[in-house]
Amino acid sequence: MAGTRRTTMTGVRCWRWRRNPLRRRSDVVEARIVLATWTLALLGGAFAGQAAATAVDRDIAARRAEVHAVAVVLLEDAVKIPPTTTGFDDGRVWARVRWTSADGVTHTARTKVDPDAAAGTRVTAWFDSAGDPVSGPPTATRRTVEVAGAGVLAASGAGLAVLAGGRLIRGRLLRRRLEEWAAEWERVGPQWRNLSGGKG
Repeated sequence: MAGTRRTTMTGVRCWRWRRNPLRRRSDVVEARIVLATWTLALLGGAFAGQAAATAVDRDIAARRAEVHAVAVVLLEDAVKIPPTTTGFDDGRVWARVRWTSADGVTHTARTKVDPDAAAGTRVTAWFDSAGDPVSGPPTATRRTVEVAGAGVLAASGAGLAVLAGGRLIRGRLLRRRLEEWAAEWERVGPQWRNLSGGKG
């Protein structure tokens, strides 16, 4: 019984693909539009997601290539201060550090370091090619999250855009079909009422 019902339901869903006296040309067109829409949504979404993920990954790699790690010495305690404003907080604090470059010159600067480190502690800080302190590159975990997030967002956006376009086209086809049915009923309705004994 369950097998028969499943077969019947499948037949109901796929009636536009089989030859039958009720199927119109617009039904075939709509079925092909549905198939094309889902195919384009899946393929387009996958392509857009892959392209976005690759672009973000390249951007992170380029940012990482522009900075370098330097072993520095804290000149003061890195004390965590409660934030006074709302916004992004990576958990690190500003502290003054000192380091000696390859040419033997001693430098000092303020940069972000992990909190609760005492003065005199050697820590790692990040600097750009000009020697200015910058935020370090994202960790491997954060990089994975950013790349995956960009891919998912792009894939979802592209897929939803295609599905919305397909739904719009189907809506127009439905309105046209209803108009055709109304016109046909205007033509056939009086004859049907006469045959059924009603008044024309």
